[in-house]
Amino acid sequence: MVLRIACLVVMLFSVLPFAQAEDTTSAIPQRELVVGVKDAPPFAVKGADGAWSGLSVELWRQVAKAAKLQYRFTELKDMPELIQETAAGNLDVAVGAITVTVDREKILDFTQTYYSTGTGIAVPIVSVMNWGTLRRAMTSFNFLQAIVALIGLTLGAGILVWLLERRQNEYFGGSVTKGISSSVWWSTLAMTQRSSAEKGPQTILGRCVATIWLVVSVITIAVFTAGVTSVLTTSQIQGTITGVSDLAAVRVGTVKGTSSEGDLIRRKLKFHSYDTTRDGLTALRAGRLDAFVYDKPLLTWAIRQGYASRLKVLDISIEAQNYAFAVPPDSPLRKPLSIAILATIQNEQWTEARIRYLGEDSLSSP
Repeated sequence: MVLRIACLVVMLFSVLPFAQAEDTTSAIPQRELVVGVKDAPPFAVKGADGAWSGLSVELWRQVAKAAKLQYRFTELKDMPELIQETAAGNLDVAVGAITVTVDREKILDFTQTYYSTGTGIAVPIVSVMNWGTLRRAMTSFNFLQAIVALIGLTLGAGILVWLLERRQNEYFGGSVTKGISSSVWWSTLAMTQRSSAEKGPQTILGRCVATIWLVVSVITIAVFTAGVTSVLTTSQIQGTITGVSDLAAVRVGTVKGTSSEGDLIRRKLKFHSYDTTRDGLTALRAGRLDAFVYDKPLLTWAIRQGYASRLKVLDISIEAQNYAFAVPPDSPLRKPLSIAILATIQNEQWTEARIRYLGEDSLSSP
């Protein structure tokens, strides 16, 4: 009797894993799946013949083959429609440049992440005679602060000379207005090395102040000139946008209905919305925008297609972004697809696809 019970226990434990595997497999709908896709190179690219390619599409094909899934693609016009149709259950899976966000997670589910990047910033390549960049650099707070400091030093030196010379020197005498204006004019000429000795201070204290001012002004002008040259040179080489904080002071654009738009809204930045990436990059190239914010790999791809001589993507990111497939809430497909994705992204085919669509730099991303 004991031997019979032991045999039954062994049989039960040996059958249980197969039963669990069968439950996982049976959870997958045994029908042709409807896979939603939106044109978003290089993740989803619609060819002239209507065939789909791209990094996400290739991954889906590998995953579907591994899971033995039957499917058909259906095209959606934009990202909001793709998300809404998936959340409503009209699509079994959504494939493309779909990033995981808090708002989307509330209405649908995501599979395992298969690519991580960030929100990028595209800017014009600054030319030598970019007067717009020069104007913004010369009206920046730091530049204006230096101008005010220089004027303050000139006024201070002039007034001090007037106080010491107004009774002994006719050039600085007369009314207060005349005396101060003459002394300030003298300190300005002295600072620029244009003063004449006969109109300078005559008293010992006045000449001591004048000597100190001449030395200080030479150093001040040298420092100021070096600072201005550095600001203008940096602005010409890099442009006025070197970080996310600079977006608050420039004209920014993005694609409407995307996670990039949500990033800008959360940061309370003003921006213009465009229907497509091409529309936004065209506005950037024409000078109607100073920066265009969008998914970094999509920006890089779009600029390579016809804007490389005029635009560039900065080596910074606003927000981290994770790409995944989207499925309806509580979809039985989520777990088996996630398992298949994890297995697929570890093979050599996936590495080759990333290099083909995103370049070797993409291998440094998780």
